[in-house]
Amino acid sequence: MLKRFLSYYRPHIKIFLCDMGAALLVAMIGMLYPVITRTMIGTLIPQRQYRLIVISGVCLLALYFIRMGLNFFIQYKGHMMGVRMQMTMRSDMFHHLERLPFAYFDGHETGKIMSRMTSDLFDMAELAHHGPENIIISSVSVIIAFVYLSSISLPLSLIVFAALPVLVSVSVFTRKRMKAAFRERNVSNAVINAALESSITGVRVTKAFTNAEKEEEKFAEGLEVFRQANGHAYKAMATFTSSSTFVTDIFNVIVLIAGGLFLYNGKIDFADYSAFMVSINLFISPVNNLIRFMEQFQTGITGFERFCEIIDTEPEIDLPGARDVARLEGNIEFRDVCYGYGDEPDVLNGISLKIGKGETFALVGPSGGGKTTVCHLIPHFYKIRSGQILIDGENIEDITLDSLRRNIGIVQQDVYLFNASIRENILYGKLDATDDEVIAAAKRANIHDYVMTLEKGYDTVIGERGIRLSGGQKQRLCIARVFLKNPPVLILDEATSSLDNTTEILIQQSLDELCKGRTTIVVAHRLSTIKNADEIAVVEGGLITEKGTHEELIEAGGLYKNLYMQQFRE
Repeated sequence: MLKRFLSYYRPHIKIFLCDMGAALLVAMIGMLYPVITRTMIGTLIPQRQYRLIVISGVCLLALYFIRMGLNFFIQYKGHMMGVRMQMTMRSDMFHHLERLPFAYFDGHETGKIMSRMTSDLFDMAELAHHGPENIIISSVSVIIAFVYLSSISLPLSLIVFAALPVLVSVSVFTRKRMKAAFRERNVSNAVINAALESSITGVRVTKAFTNAEKEEEKFAEGLEVFRQANGHAYKAMATFTSSSTFVTDIFNVIVLIAGGLFLYNGKIDFADYSAFMVSINLFISPVNNLIRFMEQFQTGITGFERFCEIIDTEPEIDLPGARDVARLEGNIEFRDVCYGYGDEPDVLNGISLKIGKGETFALVGPSGGGKTTVCHLIPHFYKIRSGQILIDGENIEDITLDSLRRNIGIVQQDVYLFNASIRENILYGKLDATDDEVIAAAKRANIHDYVMTLEKGYDTVIGERGIRLSGGQKQRLCIARVFLKNPPVLILDEATSSLDNTTEILIQQSLDELCKGRTTIVVAHRLSTIKNADEIAVVEGGLITEKGTHEELIEAGGLYKNLYMQQFRE
């Protein structure tokens, strides 16, 4: 884990070495004050060498100006190094997230993922900057201070040095508890972020159902988890800090008494005693800083571990030898396909079907029967447990994911639009398309005339999830996106089920235009929209229980006829 963390320093090695060099100089300059103090008290003042006293003071002041510049460099450049490392990790995480399978996002809340990318990596960046810096400054300061203190009085120095094993023991004793507590705190932060993201996204539903109190109650529960987790973390930190401070205080008292006895017995003079008492903190403080570094280390490394959990999640990968295809014909075949989500039982049980090039194939049946799952398997969003899915006679596992999905267009009930302009949302279908191609796609989706009524036209920003558009306008925009993509295979997953009848008729005209010349798989609850499909399959309980044309299924008198007649009566 540590080796993996250190690898992120490699691109910034020059600034890292400069930062550490500056930290080393700061530590060495910090040691000059007690040295000059001892010289003044022991030599310069008794001998009345006023000129040297002034020169020493001026030199010390000049060194402090230099130290101020070094500290500025450490704080600015050092923090920027941490920021760049954080950017690299965020980039790596985002790159990896984009390649994780659908199943990962089914089981992980958006807010929790965001927490790992923001607060966890911020803690890591602070460790990346301050960690090595604190280690170098504190280590060098401890060594130089001990050597200097020994030159004043070795017995007193050994008494001070005896504090180290005790302080280290306290650190080791509290480390495990701190690690567990800080990890619990990070998890609670993620819970809060997830609850907040969910509540803000669903605020319109909350207001519509006047359930603000319920959302506040749910958020309060998350806050309580947050409070308890932070309580455990700060309790562990308080135990650690108070224990180490107490040990330090005890040794300060011991050194004070021992030094006083040494002075009384004439083993050291007053200048040495004064210098020793001034210098002792130069030894103890960096020791304490090293110990307190454990707190920062636990926070940062916990964030890095949570980062690695995502990075180590198996991404979607092409099988060795997978072929990149240009444009598929659109002949689709399922051969005895079984699939289940995670460890759950199969939701598809031995599905077999054939869809010819350019045909329209409809899936109907009760909710939860497996219709949408069938649609998700064609673009290889999920990996099947057994069986085969073929396109143009080739197993989809032998086709690269990118090239497979470039050949498939999807229009869903829950349209997702980005908080960007209308043009940018349509361009998502083909990023290098020209303005003329965008306008042509919008016209074919019957959205162009509406766009031209807007003040900024295609540059109009539509808000988060397209909130400034109606349901029908969102669907048309999504259809325009697919027109621009121009795929040979089209999946319509209840694309009009959330629309009113009038809007549905208008959208259906756009969809009919979109389906021309494409292999189309349609999932529909309103059976009137799929009467003209080349073939209709009834999916129930993960099985295809009926299959045929509209007329054939009506004549068969099964579930399809019952569903159709029920809707007809309505």
